[in-house]
Amino acid sequence: MRAVHFGAGNIGRGFVGLLLHDAGYEVVFADVADALIDQLATTPSYTVHEVGEHPADRKVDNYRALNSKTQEADVVAEIAAADMVTTAVGPNILKFVAPVIAKGIDARPAGLPPLQVMACENAINATDILAAEIEKAFPAGPAELAAKALFANTAVDRIVPNQGQDQGLDVTVETFHEWVIDRTPFAGQEPHIPGATYVDALGPYIERKLFTVNTGHAACAYFGYAAGWEKVAESMADPKVSGAVRSVLEETKALLVAKHGLDASEQEAYVQKILKRFSNPHLPDTVARVGRAPLRKLGRHERFVGPAAELAERGMPTAALLTAMEVALAFDAPDDAEAAELAQIIRDHSAGEATTMITGLSQSHPLFEPVRALVEARF
Repeated sequence: MRAVHFGAGNIGRGFVGLLLHDAGYEVVFADVADALIDQLATTPSYTVHEVGEHPADRKVDNYRALNSKTQEADVVAEIAAADMVTTAVGPNILKFVAPVIAKGIDARPAGLPPLQVMACENAINATDILAAEIEKAFPAGPAELAAKALFANTAVDRIVPNQGQDQGLDVTVETFHEWVIDRTPFAGQEPHIPGATYVDALGPYIERKLFTVNTGHAACAYFGYAAGWEKVAESMADPKVSGAVRSVLEETKALLVAKHGLDASEQEAYVQKILKRFSNPHLPDTVARVGRAPLRKLGRHERFVGPAAELAERGMPTAALLTAMEVALAFDAPDDAEAAELAQIIRDHSAGEATTMITGLSQSHPLFEPVRALVEARF
């Protein structure tokens, strides 16, 4: 079995690549980072260091590496013969990898089973985004694309912090991981991937993860940064920070229970598990890394405005999420281009204009005025 994986970074090597390796796939990493691909191409194995409860070192081998910028024809040939294509490149990069995937699908010989395509990104229905971009680039029509490839949405969760400069290809990750896959596109022929979970309805799992893990992690970063902490774990050791994060997740828990009918006690257990993960002292994660790109994180369907907007529409409390947005608006970590862009938007526009530009909220939305007041108070 062969899987072509786009994105040979820490998530690609330390999560998706690891699970595919353990499932028996030969993994072909594709990336545009010259030095990284060269190192992978000349190194027979690397180690994933899982830290936390039940730590372990896991060896990954039986992989190859191709530069998708300079070796596109080779990548296309690999996709044409592969069983699966996965990505961990970031939602905004999917449109750039889609054309080469489209070429690979088009080159698949008749008679091969459909290529299984899954985008493993921190975004809702990222595979749908990728599929739409592939369809734009596919030379034949939608019917032929559907005959040659199937697309399954996924929800992925594993904390992978910044790595030490001397770690090489090795990756340090937390012990916990979750890869939830929509089984319906496979029509009963799901690939066997130990560590992955197949479900019939992915939506609740995606939002549970986004509005608990992503919302809570970012909230911890912004509250921790405002309190002067450097690392996520030490921020969670501060009762004021952990209390603020807890309050945020109380609100998102209320939304998830009301919207998806989740069992309140099960969601509470999930929240407690997530808070424990954030507090893992073995993960050298910084608030600057987790909080980076605040402009994206304040987007309309992202981790703060997304759940807060739905809560406001239901007439439910949003005070804790608004407080998290307040500290996110003040995030000014050096060398963070989005933090500088966010501040520039607020300086150059009225509070109402900036609110719409940052959050995508319309003036008629019940959350608009509370957020506008936060933006106005920023400068």
